[in-house]
Amino acid sequence: MSAPESPAHATWCFDAIGTSWEIETTEALGPGIRARVTECIAQFDRVWSRFREDSLVTSLARDPREVGAPADAAEMLDAFVALSAATAGAVNPLVGRSLESLGYDAAYSLVDRGAAPAPLEWVDQLTWTGERMRLTAPALIDVGALGKGRLVDLVLAVLSPAVPGDIVVDAGGDMALRGGPVRIGLEHPYDARRAIGVWEVTDAALCASATNRRAWGDGLHHVLDARTGRPVTTYAATWAVAATAMRADAIATALFFDGGVELAHGWGVEWVRMTTDGRVEWSPGCAADLFTGPDIVDV
Repeated sequence: MSAPESPAHATWCFDAIGTSWEIETTEALGPGIRARVTECIAQFDRVWSRFREDSLVTSLARDPREVGAPADAAEMLDAFVALSAATAGAVNPLVGRSLESLGYDAAYSLVDRGAAPAPLEWVDQLTWTGERMRLTAPALIDVGALGKGRLVDLVLAVLSPAVPGDIVVDAGGDMALRGGPVRIGLEHPYDARRAIGVWEVTDAALCASATNRRAWGDGLHHVLDARTGRPVTTYAATWAVAATAMRADAIATALFFDGGVELAHGWGVEWVRMTTDGRVEWSPGCAADLFTGPDIVDV
């Protein structure tokens, strides 16, 4: 997405979890609050990163077992249940090995070793309560965009009580805002110099997903259908606005599949998406200012 037009004027930029972060505030952040944000991100990464040899999910992939449930497990995995049901299993948190098989692995080999569908009955293999989480067979958990959105929400929660005024947390295009309004450009998936529209967001989150990001090889990218282990081909980009970044990111992923629109409507999430042949669709009442043309469709 294009840089937001924000009333906030102090910006802290850094890299973490494989993406670039920008945190905008009305006043510059001191070392204490920066340290708390850094630790929040590091703690989440130590649990959920499939790219780290020492993370909990990597350890579980090597040695399936029951462990104490991480703080965010129930909320994220409950959301995956809804996503999986809505998309007939296309979205699945055990898709880590599928991504690795296509080359999106910890070493970033980018070598396609063939499609590897994720376990269809994943809720039999991965179970959880508020206190415990159990993996019963070898599998690699990947909380994907939903997890990234959850982390953006956590960072905003760290900042909110300590920082006055407006806040924009932007993790590589996944944004959560306190205050506003902020005008955000919707980047064209086939030409980063252009936008297909602008969305004005206040006290909410706007998240995007696009097949031109984290792409490699011939038609390979990070948005997979867990049932086939192959990248999706019908939609090129999605955007969603919700009360939290986790929900916005979850819907941005679901919109690549049948059932995503229905889930968005059920959750009260506004959205826009573009097909790979350039048509644009959006939710009824969507507040985005789209640069309409002959191939734009209101559904």
